[in-house]
Amino acid sequence: MPFVYLNVATTADGKLAPANRVFVPFSSKRDRELLLELRARADAVMAGARTVDLGAINLGPGSARFRQMRVEQGLAQYNLRVIVSGSASLDPKAKIFSQRFSPIIILTTDRASKRKVQQLSRVADEVKSFGANELDFVKAFCWLREKWDVKRLLCEGGGELNEALFHHDLVDEIYLTFCPLVFGGRDAPTMADGRGVENLTDATRLRLKSLKRVGDELFLVYRVKKSFQQ
Repeated sequence: MPFVYLNVATTADGKLAPANRVFVPFSSKRDRELLLELRARADAVMAGARTVDLGAINLGPGSARFRQMRVEQGLAQYNLRVIVSGSASLDPKAKIFSQRFSPIIILTTDRASKRKVQQLSRVADEVKSFGANELDFVKAFCWLREKWDVKRLLCEGGGELNEALFHHDLVDEIYLTFCPLVFGGRDAPTMADGRGVENLTDATRLRLKSLKRVGDELFLVYRVKKSFQQ
């Protein structure tokens, strides 16, 4: 299995975006640099369909400085890009498809319509189904390791995708930036949305690895305690 790590910037009340769920950049320049530094360590960068649809992102390594960082670490200059869309509802006109510097893989399920799969197959390098109704992340990640040699996988959300990875005990590490803002809103997205847990015993448990303050932001790194360690 690949080593899976998340990168998340939240407000002080744990929100990823306002209640209208339209993302607006709110973190510092240092946090944005951290995002590219983390991409520079990854074989593949992954995000959910809504994150890709709603943001003008390409999941790429950024400027020549960060591409050089990758080369110095023995990685390809450009990382693989992975998008999760269980129903293949991803917009084939999303900005990411206009920038063809590295392969784009879409992970979906059998509930995706044939028409949508065909549309996405025209703009992505591969559209692969894992599971009938819910995506089988274990099989998908094993496939990414075997076929695409993905040893380190960075996930950039959103909350539904993050929660699914927590639910399947697939996250190894979390890079979490707390920003000095409060959004509020019961419908505002958080780091882990989705079904959640009903009992404390089912909660994902973390161990603080490091903490750093830069200005009014806090940069934390958590190691996830696996089920057999709890």
